Amino acid sequence: MLRQNSANIEPEVNGQNVEGEPTTASPGVDIQRELNRLEEIILDSPRIPFVGRTLIDEEQLLDQLDIVRLNLPVAFQEAEMIVRHKDEILQEAELYAEEIIENAEQRASQILNEMGLVQQAKVESDQLRNQVQLDCEAIQQATIAEIEQIRYQAQQELEEMRARAIAECDEIQNGADDYADHVLDSIEQQLTDMLKVIRNGRQQLEGDGGYGTDITPLNPEV
Repeated sequence: MLRQNSANIEPEVNGQNVEGEPTTASPGVDIQRELNRLEEIILDSPRIPFVGRTLIDEEQLLDQLDIVRLNLPVAFQEAEMIVRHKDEILQEAELYAEEIIENAEQRASQILNEMGLVQQAKVESDQLRNQVQLDCEAIQQATIAEIEQIRYQAQQELEEMRARAIAECDEIQNGADDYADHVLDSIEQQLTDMLKVIRNGRQQLEGDGGYGTDITPLNPEV
């Protein structure tokens, strides 16, 4: 599992962590680059012979996962900044539209006053103002919805990546245990064969009269 206290993650100095110094989210961190680094850690880890598994440094993997997790809020803040900038652009566009409308109204009033159509121009101007307002609100709502979708998708991808990493670590650990058990079983079999050879040699010595030497078995209980 990922460590709960991510505030005590050791920061990187020249590519290595320094113990005792807390890591905080760094502005401008490239999340895609950190994910690529996580992939490199897995791909560059040594493979265990015979079992087709990869032995991964758990601390290094968890540190990299924490770097990604800590910097996701920065990515969200950048997305929110984009929204704010878009809101500012929308406000500027709205002000510009209002200025155009006001200029148009003034010009129309000047012309229509001469033609006796002031009331008609006012109605059309109000309709145009309302339409511009509705269009601006629609664009703003669509932008906010798009940013929320991006944020939700990023969170889902992070959770899936963390679950896969934990599952792979568990699988690698199980493979390492199986490999160690296989090695110990092989050593046990070799020791058993050696014990049989020793016993056969003693029996031959005892059958030939031997030299009167009392040889104690390596393992009397076997």
